[in-house]
Amino acid sequence: MVTKKSSWNTWLSIILGNFLVAVGTVFFILPENILSGGVTTVAIILNGLFGWNEILTIYATNIGLFILGAVFLGKKFASTVVVSTFLYPVFVSLLSTLDTVPFTKVDPLLSAFYSGIIIGVGLGLVFRVNASTGGMDIPALIIHKYLHIPTGQSVMIVDSLTILAGLAIFGLNAVLTGLIAVMASSFMINRIQTLGTESAMNVMIISEKYQEIEDYLLTDISRGVTILQGEGAWSKQSRPVLMCVIENRQYARIQHEIGLIDPKAFLIANNVHEVRGAGFTYKDGEQ
Repeated sequence: MVTKKSSWNTWLSIILGNFLVAVGTVFFILPENILSGGVTTVAIILNGLFGWNEILTIYATNIGLFILGAVFLGKKFASTVVVSTFLYPVFVSLLSTLDTVPFTKVDPLLSAFYSGIIIGVGLGLVFRVNASTGGMDIPALIIHKYLHIPTGQSVMIVDSLTILAGLAIFGLNAVLTGLIAVMASSFMINRIQTLGTESAMNVMIISEKYQEIEDYLLTDISRGVTILQGEGAWSKQSRPVLMCVIENRQYARIQHEIGLIDPKAFLIANNVHEVRGAGFTYKDGEQ
């Protein structure tokens, strides 16, 4: 059930996200003519090739992509795109009236980097509530849904292909500068989407003294332990493998203590981008 607070958070994310995308576009992308992907880049390329009017191309492309999103991503998704379709141009128009000279007279590489950061935060906020700013975000989200590629990478793929299409017209420098913006944006999208979730480490341990290590993890660290059954490919010997998810700050202590219990212990640690459940998103005994 969608609560009133949840609904307000959704619309706030959409509004703020579109505003940030407009900020990155007006203050960094447009003054430096950075090829950062999106419908605007498509319109510029088609204008260079065929002389098509950029504004009409943007409208036509947005309408086509809107229909595509409604078919493959659902009517509810399409309803949120309608809002962004109007919000983004309004924000761009309002911000364009400001004196942008003090903000834009910087190195093109810096403009590309910071535009990617700002736009990535904006897109991440919108994607986080399962919405879109429309345009070329829609093909990226379709790829994410059906090919299970992370959203940030999907956006990077679509934008990179769009930018590369402008290589013959705008030259290699413009393309490479645009790719910096795309990579920065992709990174921030993924970071924002996991914002507020618990990050942790997954530790796997193989040791002859596994029972002592298990007791240490359960008692001293107060972490759950899963015992997996492993078999050495060369020795053909079966050995228990301890798996334990811990907080990042606990790793150094655990590494040290396991080394004291069994200096020969085999330990593998991997970063976990998100973890939910007892001990992380809620404590034992909480509902």
